[in-house]
Amino acid sequence: MKVITLIAGILSVLILMLSGPLYQAEVLELRQAFMGFRVALIVGAIVLVLVLIQVIFMRKNIVWSTTIFSTLLALVAVGFPLGMMNKGKSVPAIHDISTDLVNPPKFNAILALRADAPNPAAYQGEEIASQQRSAYPELQTQTYSQSSDLVFDAALASVKNMGLEVVTADKATGQIEAYDTTAWFGFIDDVVIRIQSQADKTILDVRSKSRIGRSDLGKNTERIHEILNGIQLN
Repeated sequence: MKVITLIAGILSVLILMLSGPLYQAEVLELRQAFMGFRVALIVGAIVLVLVLIQVIFMRKNIVWSTTIFSTLLALVAVGFPLGMMNKGKSVPAIHDISTDLVNPPKFNAILALRADAPNPAAYQGEEIASQQRSAYPELQTQTYSQSSDLVFDAALASVKNMGLEVVTADKATGQIEAYDTTAWFGFIDDVVIRIQSQADKTILDVRSKSRIGRSDLGKNTERIHEILNGIQLN
């Protein structure tokens, strides 16, 4: 049984880890890739049951190093999908986040790149704004005392430091557009930053939107926070 348990443990992790790369390689559809998570979780749970049986009823024949290794593999296969499920339950099922919910920044230069994206570029208005207000009340328009040129340069530096692919950076219009590609599944999220002068202040808004998927599992919000935290002004 210990050999079966070990093989099942390895298989559960392989199913989990290959789901993203196989989707990126277009071997699997997105639905099939997510199904891989469920299969990995089920196989991992079976491994834990087998380990428990061995510990209780077959203790004399246990090879502890193999049993511990199998258990660790199973915990990864079970824990990661469960973590994502819990994350999904803790955040609203939205994928378009903005610091300005009344007049969010609009995508322009990046529209051609997301022409075939399942999620349209247009903002859905109050349908998602109300959910964002409840979940992420801290996301607000940012105000700076520095000039718009300095804020623009700092915002662009933040985007570049994060490794986002810049599509346009037009200081004349105060607009920066870029996109971010996730490592595992290769999902692409688009970002637009709008910088405007207002009296003696500079105001900045950020919007981050996924090209695919109903829920972003909080990723767009995390990205906006990272962009804002990365804006360094003296």
